[in-house]
Amino acid sequence: MTNVLSVLEERGLLEAVTAPELRQRAEAPLTVYCGFDPSSSSLQAGNLAAIMALSHFQRCGHRAIALVGGATGMIGDPSGKSAERTLLSAEDVERNAAGIRENLSRFLDFSSRAAPAKLVNNADWLGRFTLIEFLREVGKHFRLGAMLAKESVRARLNSEAGMSFTEFSYQMLQAYDFLHLYDTERCILQIGGSDQWGNITAGTDLIRKLRGAEAYGATLPLVCDSAGQKFGKSEGNAVYLDARRTSVFAFYQFFFRTQDADAGRFLRIFTFLPLEEIAELERQTREAPERRAAQRRLAEEATRLVHGADGLARAQRASAALFGESMDGLRADELLEVFAEVPACELPAGRVGGAPVQEVALAAGLCKSKSEARRLIESGGLYVNNRRIADIQAVVSPAEIIEGRLLVLRSGKKNYLLVKTV
Repeated sequence: MTNVLSVLEERGLLEAVTAPELRQRAEAPLTVYCGFDPSSSSLQAGNLAAIMALSHFQRCGHRAIALVGGATGMIGDPSGKSAERTLLSAEDVERNAAGIRENLSRFLDFSSRAAPAKLVNNADWLGRFTLIEFLREVGKHFRLGAMLAKESVRARLNSEAGMSFTEFSYQMLQAYDFLHLYDTERCILQIGGSDQWGNITAGTDLIRKLRGAEAYGATLPLVCDSAGQKFGKSEGNAVYLDARRTSVFAFYQFFFRTQDADAGRFLRIFTFLPLEEIAELERQTREAPERRAAQRRLAEEATRLVHGADGLARAQRASAALFGESMDGLRADELLEVFAEVPACELPAGRVGGAPVQEVALAAGLCKSKSEARRLIESGGLYVNNRRIADIQAVVSPAEIIEGRLLVLRSGKKNYLLVKTV
């Protein structure tokens, strides 16, 4: 079998391992887990590196476990955080956990005969503990010196915000997760972002103390763009994997806008394309950057993985509409997003449906006079919903008003104007 650590290294998805012998252990099937924090109802693009790494393990013949932190999510991981976050209610955590389960089901094969993935929730075992039981059975195996030495703890203790005991205890809970999965699933490897090193090693230490066995950890690098910005944000806003939070068009465009310097690296991290194909796309982008071959393929593959073939098709149709192609099948909300930066006006529905195109163009402000609208039509430069108007007597059909509330006018190649009917 292909050594998954070599795959991760080639794709820029491996930063560090807790022991060099992990490479040899990975020559045979093993069980690996990765935890996901239910602080939101959807995972984000920033979680994709961890999801892809877990998928690579499964593709290489290993058994993958995705852990949703239904219990730990009620406390909040302090790793990489500058201040304590607002605590979520049990209802919020359960609702968010359900959304994350749906996100992960698109990447992991839970029905594979060879190595079926598994989804678990740590509320199922941590929720059974009383405080006294946890301190007696787990807490006594942790030493304050080692806990205080963790980078995530030292950074917070030296900050103005400080650190609460609630957050300080987080590493014990995550360590017990590893122990529980070792006992119940024979899981010997935990993976996570580079900020998880302290929590992961707390787990390997606990397993060594209580079971006398060796368990391992592997961390993934923090993914940043060439400008040093953390991956996963679009103009400061998180890019979600749930289309109800981030539309398929916005998701596609997020990847399509990738800088040339990042496109090849992101193709290796966020797609399963062969490395030879990625190298060819990089070559094409160097020779003809205006064609954006690497970015286009990155957007296609990432959108297909997250939203499926139908989602990709919708994103492509929406993107094509921006460049003058057919709008057939697109919803009004999708078009409002596509043309979010385009000037818009409101007109009574009675002045649009059944009205001459010339009059609508004048009332909307696309043209300054009927004669200008007429000349535009005669020269083939006036469009309704990206359909060229050839007849100066043409009227706007009520069927052309998308969902009864939106019409897209255009003069020339790029001069768009939205008409919202009221």
